[in-house]
Amino acid sequence: MRSFYHYMMRYRGNKQQDGAKKLADWMFEDHSFPKQAKTYNEISSYLEWNIPFTNALSVFDQLYDAYEIEEND
Repeated sequence: MRSFYHYMMRYRGNKQQDGAKKLADWMFEDHSFPKQAKTYNEISSYLEWNIPFTNALSVFDQLYDAYEIEEND
């Protein structure tokens, strides 16, 4: 199972400015982001303390659900 960070890098550089791109770009730029993390609690806790934009947690929740589905197939 790859890390959530690795999963999110698919959204970097998208032309469409949406929450997924915004979060992926922020994760890439944040050198303290837990890049090897795979668990919801670890990533969610980090985001709660370092929230990059107002709806980042809801964007994360949606993307983490998709990540779990894809990684468990």
